[in-house]
Amino acid sequence: MNLLVACGLHREAAIIARPGVVVVAGGGDSARLERELEAAVAGATAILSCGVAGALDPALRAGDVVVGTLHDSRHPGLVPGSTVPQNLRPEHARHGGPRDEPGVTDRVGAGRELMGWLAHHLPEAHTGTIVGADSIIASAAEKAALYAQTGAIAVDMESHIAARVAARHNVPFAILRTISDSADHALPPAALVGMNPDGSIALGAIVKSLAQNPAQLRALLRTGRDASRAFASLKRACAAIAEIDGGAFSRPETDRP
Repeated sequence: MNLLVACGLHREAAIIARPGVVVVAGGGDSARLERELEAAVAGATAILSCGVAGALDPALRAGDVVVGTLHDSRHPGLVPGSTVPQNLRPEHARHGGPRDEPGVTDRVGAGRELMGWLAHHLPEAHTGTIVGADSIIASAAEKAALYAQTGAIAVDMESHIAARVAARHNVPFAILRTISDSADHALPPAALVGMNPDGSIALGAIVKSLAQNPAQLRALLRTGRDASRAFASLKRACAAIAEIDGGAFSRPETDRP
Protein backbone atom coordinates (compact mmCIF):
# COMPACT_ATOMS: atom_id res chain seq x y z
CA MET A 1 0.00 0.00 0.00
CA ASN A 2 1.33 3.43 -0.95
CA LEU A 3 -1.55 5.85 -0.44
CA LEU A 4 -4.24 6.00 2.25
CA VAL A 5 -7.32 8.02 1.26
CA ALA A 6 -10.11 9.40 3.43
CA CYS A 7 -13.47 10.14 1.84
CA GLY A 8 -17.10 10.32 2.92
CA LEU A 9 -19.19 8.19 0.60
CA HIS A 10 -19.05 4.72 -0.92
CA ARG A 11 -19.58 6.38 -4.30
CA GLU A 12 -16.43 8.44 -3.80
CA ALA A 13 -14.51 5.37 -2.65
CA ALA A 14 -15.50 3.48 -5.82
CA ILE A 15 -14.12 6.32 -7.95
CA ILE A 16 -10.88 6.62 -6.01
CA ALA A 17 -10.04 2.92 -5.52
CA ARG A 18 -7.16 1.46 -7.55
CA PRO A 19 -4.10 -0.73 -6.96
CA GLY A 20 -1.82 0.68 -4.30
CA VAL A 21 -4.58 2.77 -2.72
CA VAL A 22 -6.54 1.99 0.45
CA VAL A 23 -9.73 4.04 0.75
CA VAL A 24 -11.71 4.61 3.96
CA ALA A 25 -15.23 6.08 3.70
CA GLY A 26 -16.24 7.91 6.86
CA GLY A 27 -19.95 8.31 6.27
CA GLY A 28 -20.02 11.37 8.51
CA ASP A 29 -18.79 9.40 11.53
CA SER A 30 -15.55 11.15 12.41
CA ALA A 31 -14.62 8.81 15.28
CA ARG A 32 -15.00 5.70 13.11
CA LEU A 33 -13.12 7.34 10.25
CA GLU A 34 -10.20 8.11 12.53
CA ARG A 35 -10.15 4.58 13.95
CA GLU A 36 -10.16 3.01 10.50
CA LEU A 37 -7.48 5.35 9.18
CA GLU A 38 -5.31 4.49 12.18
CA ALA A 39 -5.84 0.79 11.54
CA ALA A 40 -4.79 1.17 7.90
CA VAL A 41 -1.96 3.71 8.12
CA ALA A 42 0.93 1.23 8.44
CA GLY A 43 2.89 1.28 5.19
CA ALA A 44 1.28 4.44 3.83
CA THR A 45 3.69 6.86 2.18
CA ALA A 46 1.06 9.62 2.11
CA ILE A 47 -2.50 10.35 3.20
CA LEU A 48 -4.96 12.11 0.93
CA SER A 49 -8.38 13.54 1.70
CA CYS A 50 -10.35 13.07 -1.50
CA GLY A 51 -13.98 13.37 -2.54
CA VAL A 52 -16.56 16.11 -2.86
CA ALA A 53 -16.73 19.34 -0.86
CA GLY A 54 -18.86 22.40 -0.35
CA ALA A 55 -17.61 25.70 -1.72
CA LEU A 56 -16.93 28.63 0.58
CA ASP A 57 -15.29 30.80 -2.07
CA PRO A 58 -18.14 32.36 -4.13
CA ALA A 59 -16.04 32.00 -7.29
CA LEU A 60 -16.19 28.19 -7.17
CA ARG A 61 -18.86 26.30 -9.06
CA ALA A 62 -20.12 22.72 -9.01
CA GLY A 63 -17.55 20.43 -10.62
CA ASP A 64 -14.56 22.64 -9.93
CA VAL A 65 -11.44 20.85 -8.67
CA VAL A 66 -9.73 22.12 -5.53
CA VAL A 67 -6.32 21.10 -4.22
CA GLY A 68 -5.08 22.28 -0.87
CA THR A 69 -3.97 21.87 2.69
CA LEU A 70 -5.92 21.98 5.93
CA HIS A 71 -6.85 25.44 7.16
CA ASP A 72 -4.88 26.57 10.21
CA SER A 73 -7.02 28.71 12.54
CA ARG A 74 -3.89 30.70 13.39
CA HIS A 75 -3.52 31.79 9.75
CA PRO A 76 -2.52 35.47 9.56
CA GLY A 77 -5.42 36.12 7.21
CA LEU A 78 -7.81 35.93 10.13
CA VAL A 79 -9.07 39.26 11.44
CA PRO A 80 -7.31 39.90 14.78
CA GLY A 81 -9.56 39.07 17.70
CA SER A 82 -12.24 37.54 15.49
CA THR A 83 -13.77 34.15 16.20
CA VAL A 84 -15.85 31.74 14.18
CA PRO A 85 -19.30 31.37 15.78
CA GLN A 86 -19.55 28.15 17.82
CA ASN A 87 -21.84 26.42 15.34
CA LEU A 88 -19.64 27.40 12.40
CA ARG A 89 -16.21 26.65 13.79
CA PRO A 90 -14.12 24.05 11.97
CA GLU A 91 -13.78 20.85 13.97
CA HIS A 92 -10.15 21.36 14.78
CA ALA A 93 -11.01 24.67 16.49
CA ARG A 94 -13.93 23.20 18.43
CA HIS A 95 -12.89 19.76 19.58
CA GLY A 96 -9.12 19.68 19.82
CA GLY A 97 -7.81 18.42 16.50
CA PRO A 98 -4.72 19.21 14.46
CA ARG A 99 -4.24 22.70 15.88
CA ASP A 100 -3.80 21.28 19.38
CA GLU A 101 -1.27 18.57 18.52
CA PRO A 102 2.32 19.83 18.93
CA GLY A 103 4.07 20.39 15.61
CA VAL A 104 1.08 19.42 13.51
CA THR A 105 1.26 22.49 11.29
CA ASP A 106 4.88 21.72 10.44
CA ARG A 107 4.21 18.04 9.82
CA VAL A 108 1.15 18.65 7.67
CA GLY A 109 3.21 21.30 5.91
CA ALA A 110 5.50 18.51 4.75
CA GLY A 111 2.66 17.56 2.43
CA ARG A 112 2.92 20.81 0.46
CA GLU A 113 5.18 18.96 -1.97
CA LEU A 114 2.38 16.46 -2.54
CA MET A 115 -0.10 19.31 -2.92
CA GLY A 116 2.21 20.98 -5.43
CA TRP A 117 2.52 17.75 -7.41
CA LEU A 118 -1.27 17.42 -7.54
CA ALA A 119 -1.72 21.04 -8.58
CA HIS A 120 0.97 20.71 -11.25
CA HIS A 121 -0.76 17.75 -12.86
CA LEU A 122 -4.27 19.17 -12.42
CA PRO A 123 -3.70 22.65 -13.87
CA GLU A 124 -7.42 23.46 -13.81
CA ALA A 125 -7.54 23.04 -10.04
CA HIS A 126 -8.09 25.91 -7.63
CA THR A 127 -5.59 25.90 -4.75
CA GLY A 128 -6.08 27.07 -1.17
CA THR A 129 -6.93 25.87 2.30
CA ILE A 130 -9.88 23.64 3.19
CA VAL A 131 -11.76 23.60 6.49
CA GLY A 132 -12.81 20.36 8.17
CA ALA A 133 -16.17 20.25 9.94
CA ASP A 134 -17.98 17.53 11.88
CA SER A 135 -21.37 18.43 10.39
CA ILE A 136 -22.59 19.66 7.02
CA ILE A 137 -22.37 23.43 6.48
CA ALA A 138 -25.72 23.71 4.76
CA SER A 139 -26.89 27.30 4.39
CA ALA A 140 -25.47 30.11 2.28
CA ALA A 141 -25.24 32.27 5.41
CA GLU A 142 -23.17 29.64 7.24
CA LYS A 143 -20.85 29.29 4.27
CA ALA A 144 -20.43 33.05 3.96
CA ALA A 145 -19.62 33.38 7.67
CA LEU A 146 -17.07 30.58 7.56
CA TYR A 147 -15.45 32.03 4.45
CA ALA A 148 -15.23 35.48 6.03
CA GLN A 149 -13.65 34.09 9.18
CA THR A 150 -11.19 31.64 7.63
CA GLY A 151 -10.55 32.53 3.98
CA ALA A 152 -10.71 28.79 3.25
CA ILE A 153 -12.02 28.01 -0.21
CA ALA A 154 -14.00 24.86 0.67
CA VAL A 155 -15.27 22.68 3.51
CA ASP A 156 -15.60 18.93 3.94
CA MET A 157 -16.12 16.42 6.74
CA GLU A 158 -12.98 14.29 6.46
CA SER A 159 -9.90 16.46 5.88
CA HIS A 160 -9.36 17.44 9.51
CA ILE A 161 -9.49 13.78 10.57
CA ALA A 162 -7.10 12.62 7.85
CA ALA A 163 -4.70 15.47 8.66
CA ARG A 164 -4.65 14.47 12.31
CA VAL A 165 -3.75 10.87 11.47
CA ALA A 166 -1.08 12.01 8.99
CA ALA A 167 0.45 14.27 11.63
CA ARG A 168 0.62 11.52 14.23
CA HIS A 169 2.45 9.24 11.80
CA ASN A 170 4.58 11.95 10.18
CA VAL A 171 3.46 11.23 6.61
CA PRO A 172 2.69 13.81 3.90
CA PHE A 173 -0.91 14.98 3.67
CA ALA A 174 -2.85 16.85 0.99
CA ILE A 175 -6.43 17.43 -0.10
CA LEU A 176 -8.02 16.80 -3.51
CA ARG A 177 -11.72 17.64 -3.71
CA THR A 178 -14.36 18.59 -6.25
CA ILE A 179 -17.15 21.04 -5.53
CA SER A 180 -20.63 19.59 -5.09
CA ASP A 181 -22.45 22.72 -3.88
CA SER A 182 -21.58 26.35 -4.49
CA ALA A 183 -21.33 28.96 -1.76
CA ASP A 184 -24.74 30.43 -2.63
CA HIS A 185 -26.51 27.05 -2.67
CA ALA A 186 -28.42 26.11 0.48
CA LEU A 187 -28.68 22.34 0.83
CA PRO A 188 -32.26 21.09 1.32
CA PRO A 189 -33.21 18.98 4.37
CA ALA A 190 -33.28 15.76 2.34
CA ALA A 191 -29.62 16.24 1.41
CA LEU A 192 -28.66 16.55 5.06
CA VAL A 193 -30.03 13.10 5.93
CA GLY A 194 -28.84 11.39 2.78
CA MET A 195 -25.76 9.58 4.11
CA ASN A 196 -25.66 6.46 6.27
CA PRO A 197 -22.91 6.15 8.89
CA ASP A 198 -21.13 3.57 6.71
CA GLY A 199 -20.92 5.98 3.76
CA SER A 200 -23.79 4.53 1.74
CA ILE A 201 -26.78 6.55 0.51
CA ALA A 202 -29.71 6.71 2.93
CA LEU A 203 -32.41 6.50 0.28
CA GLY A 204 -35.20 5.84 2.77
CA ALA A 205 -34.36 8.94 4.78
CA ILE A 206 -34.28 11.04 1.61
CA VAL A 207 -37.70 9.79 0.50
CA LYS A 208 -39.16 10.37 3.98
CA SER A 209 -37.82 13.92 4.11
CA LEU A 210 -39.17 14.66 0.66
CA ALA A 211 -42.60 13.31 1.60
CA GLN A 212 -42.65 15.54 4.67
CA ASN A 213 -41.56 18.61 2.72
CA PRO A 214 -42.32 18.32 -1.01
CA ALA A 215 -41.43 21.98 -1.54
CA GLN A 216 -37.74 21.08 -1.35
CA LEU A 217 -37.92 18.99 -4.53
CA ARG A 218 -36.52 21.73 -6.77
CA ALA A 219 -33.56 22.35 -4.48
CA LEU A 220 -33.00 18.60 -4.14
CA LEU A 221 -32.91 18.18 -7.92
CA ARG A 222 -30.35 20.96 -8.19
CA THR A 223 -28.32 19.32 -5.44
CA GLY A 224 -28.40 16.05 -7.39
CA ARG A 225 -27.30 17.72 -10.63
CA ASP A 226 -24.46 19.55 -8.92
CA ALA A 227 -23.36 16.38 -7.13
CA SER A 228 -23.29 14.54 -10.45
CA ARG A 229 -20.96 17.23 -11.83
CA ALA A 230 -18.73 16.85 -8.78
CA PHE A 231 -18.54 13.05 -9.08
CA ALA A 232 -17.80 13.25 -12.81
CA SER A 233 -15.05 15.79 -12.14
CA LEU A 234 -13.64 13.63 -9.34
CA LYS A 235 -13.52 10.65 -11.67
CA ARG A 236 -11.64 12.66 -14.30
CA ALA A 237 -9.17 14.06 -11.77
CA CYS A 238 -8.40 10.68 -10.22
CA ALA A 239 -8.03 9.07 -13.63
CA ALA A 240 -5.65 11.81 -14.78
CA ILE A 241 -3.47 11.46 -11.68
CA ALA A 242 -3.49 7.66 -11.87
CA GLU A 243 -2.42 7.73 -15.51
CA ILE A 244 0.53 9.98 -14.68
CA ASP A 245 1.44 8.10 -11.52
CA GLY A 246 1.11 4.53 -12.77
CA GLY A 247 -1.96 3.71 -10.68
CA ALA A 248 -1.33 4.82 -7.13
CA PHE A 249 -0.40 8.54 -7.22
CA SER A 250 1.99 7.62 -4.46
CA ARG A 251 5.00 9.81 -5.10
CA PRO A 252 4.76 13.52 -4.29
CA GLU A 253 7.86 14.76 -6.09
CA THR A 254 6.90 17.84 -8.10
CA ASP A 255 9.61 17.17 -10.68
CA ARG A 256 8.52 13.60 -11.35
CA PRO A 257 7.99 12.96 -15.09
